[in-house]
Amino acid sequence: MNNAFFTKRAMNTTILFQGKTIEFDEHGYLININIWTEDLAIYLSELDGLELKADHLEVIHFMREYYTKYQITPMARIIAKKINKHIGQDKYSVKYLYKLFPKTPVRHACRYAGIPRPSGCT
Repeated sequence: MNNAFFTKRAMNTTILFQGKTIEFDEHGYLININIWTEDLAIYLSELDGLELKADHLEVIHFMREYYTKYQITPMARIIAKKINKHIGQDKYSVKYLYKLFPKTPVRHACRYAGIPRPSGCT
C-alpha cells in the first residue's frame, strides 16, 4: 500500500468522483460523512494501492455503523471482538486487521469508511 492519496493530501483536498466534487480535511478524511458510498471507499483504496475485498468491506461497514451509533471510532481490539460476535466466529484479530490495512488499520479503515480521523489510535 503506497498511501498515494495521503501523500498528496496537502496539495489536493478535493477530488472529482462520479461527477461530484468530494472534499477532504487536511488529513485525507471526508468532511461530509453523509456523502460516503462503497464505490468511494473502493476508489480511495485504489488510490492507495489497496484492493478492497469482502473482509475489508465488512470492517468498513462495521466502522460506519459503530461511529453512527456511538459517535466515536472503536479501537482495533473492539473492532475484532464486535465483528467476531456479529458473525459468530473468531475470524478477526488485531493482527488480521493489520494484515487487511497495513501500518495503521483503524486510520485507514476510518478513511475508507468516510468517518472522522481517530485520535490516538492505529
